[in-house]
Amino acid sequence: MSFDLKLLQEQLCKTLCGQVQIRTTKQGHLQLITPFTFFDGDTFQLYLQEMPGGGLRLTDYGHTLMHLSYENEISKLREGTRGKLFEQVLATSGIKEQDGQLICDASVENLGSSVLKFGQGITRVYDLTFLNRSRVASTFYEDLKERLYGLVSPDRIRQNFSLAEEDAASYPIDFCITRKQSPLFLFGIASVDKARLVTIILEHWLRAKVEFDSLLIFQNQPDIPRSDLARLSNVGGQMVASLDASEDFQRKVLKLANQFENN
Repeated sequence: MSFDLKLLQEQLCKTLCGQVQIRTTKQGHLQLITPFTFFDGDTFQLYLQEMPGGGLRLTDYGHTLMHLSYENEISKLREGTRGKLFEQVLATSGIKEQDGQLICDASVENLGSSVLKFGQGITRVYDLTFLNRSRVASTFYEDLKERLYGLVSPDRIRQNFSLAEEDAASYPIDFCITRKQSPLFLFGIASVDKARLVTIILEHWLRAKVEFDSLLIFQNQPDIPRSDLARLSNVGGQMVASLDASEDFQRKVLKLANQFENN
């Protein structure tokens, strides 16, 4: 190896140390200046507190969750799959949440590694907000259910519904919305496999001469190959390309769910 490892080590330490500083704010707080930033360019607000026992505490004074609340519902970070991921991120990073603040206890000896873990933890918390825009399948179905129940009376919705027909359990419907005439079958589609499964389910009930309308809600319709989407379009009814298309979702759900209610 031709590298001078000692020189590399010295240069690395010089560069990293030069980007981390401690200053006293006008309010008397000890603020850590680091290169850590959010996606929009705002820097992490990190501070040091001296604890009564002589130890140190890293805190963001509630800035992280406040920053995220500008474009996200923070309550969702504590619910369902997001909540489990949020707790996991905090636990693996040695961070606790206390009255909206993110805190991490440290010592003088391990302060450097604690700052790195704290910064990494905040980054991972921030990454959870991207589930709003690019959902994993589990949160997609949670969000779909929440929004559906916010538009249609729960007593009209049957989740994981099976018709009273032979082998019906093999062809389940995500949500069946009862109407005065034929029911509305609603499916969430978060993957190619689910799109193919829904195609099979719809084809089965069409061959069985069951009267129904269908509404297909995609996590992200462009992710579905054109051939699979074409087959699904042949048997399916109306579609919503993404759950983020909230106006389209609301309009189609309300129109189809209430189609025969005024007759």
